[in-house]
Amino acid sequence: MTSIIRPLKPRDSHEPHRVATPLELLFDLVSVIAIATAAAGLHHAIAEAHATQGVISFVLAFFAIWWAWMNYTWFASAYDNDDTLFRLLTMVIMAGSLTMAAGIGAMFEHFDLTLVVIGYIIMRIGMVVLWLRAARHDTSRRATALTYAGGIAAVQVLWIVYVALLPMPPTFGYALFACGIVLELAVPVVAERKSATPWHRHHIIERYGLLNIIVLGETLLAGSFALQRVTTGFEWAYVHIALSALVIVFSMWWLYFAREEHLETTDLDRALPWGYGHFVIFASGAAAGAGFAVLVDIIAHKAHVALIAGDFAVAIPVAVYLAGLWFVRDRFCLPLPARQILLVFAALILAAPLTPMALEGIAALTVFAVMARNILIHRHGR
Repeated sequence: MTSIIRPLKPRDSHEPHRVATPLELLFDLVSVIAIATAAAGLHHAIAEAHATQGVISFVLAFFAIWWAWMNYTWFASAYDNDDTLFRLLTMVIMAGSLTMAAGIGAMFEHFDLTLVVIGYIIMRIGMVVLWLRAARHDTSRRATALTYAGGIAAVQVLWIVYVALLPMPPTFGYALFACGIVLELAVPVVAERKSATPWHRHHIIERYGLLNIIVLGETLLAGSFALQRVTTGFEWAYVHIALSALVIVFSMWWLYFAREEHLETTDLDRALPWGYGHFVIFASGAAAGAGFAVLVDIIAHKAHVALIAGDFAVAIPVAVYLAGLWFVRDRFCLPLPARQILLVFAALILAAPLTPMALEGIAALTVFAVMARNILIHRHGR
């Protein structure tokens, strides 16, 4: 039975059979609501010919979602004791995530970040309290925990100022938001240099893999939308979109869950690029789903952009996804020439929309990327 309060002591970083908890899975479920909202905003922005504004809003919204998820995930890996207070604080963070999700629509429509920032502040308050608990009970890492708590709290001052200054000119708003992002990213870098937290390597790899499956689900959802259109009036274009979405998402999944281990060491200089670099993978995975939704709207004559815009809305995130996998994994663990193969296919995918069979070309290239990578690894070894 869960105790009301237990000391928040560090977990064993080599604990056998460590897996995601039901609470962590519930946290993922809440996060996917926010991710789906951000992807829907990107979809509508591109379809209405506001791609630049849509991409900026998507990147900012997705960063807030991902960063809150990431901070909680690494903390839970190191300190989750599953007592009542830990559960309640986690639920506070979830409430902030839902608040943030509720404000994403206004962020895309007229760059009103009020609810997004308020929800984010709620989430970060929960994290500050968790780190203060860790500082109290993990005396050997108290300096690290206090640096986390103090750093997060200090950055929240900027977010509070941000809300107080609303409404503000978009350019100034973007600049202030970017400043906040840099400061947020700096907190773990500074804190972990003092004394690394005892996160569990295999647990973290599993947690990241689960979130990747969630974001790839956005592409599957778009494929299902295309099939729904078929029921109202058969058209081969919808079938092409649905089949291409399936092939592409299966290939993206295959490339991510390759036999090569994602994070082979707990060294900070390796873990930070891996952890931070996944932002590109997760964001592009969700954006690919938005791209397919744009294609469905174009075929249904509900979009204000040409077909090539929809093709690029798929090609760009898929190419970025492959480049992200190269950045966080392949460049560290594979021999030449297999090490660079994903970059080659990323470039080819970017050019696919300029060909007569753009979507089919993107799908074929993702399959060839899986095959070529495996063949080169088999020939040249690891």
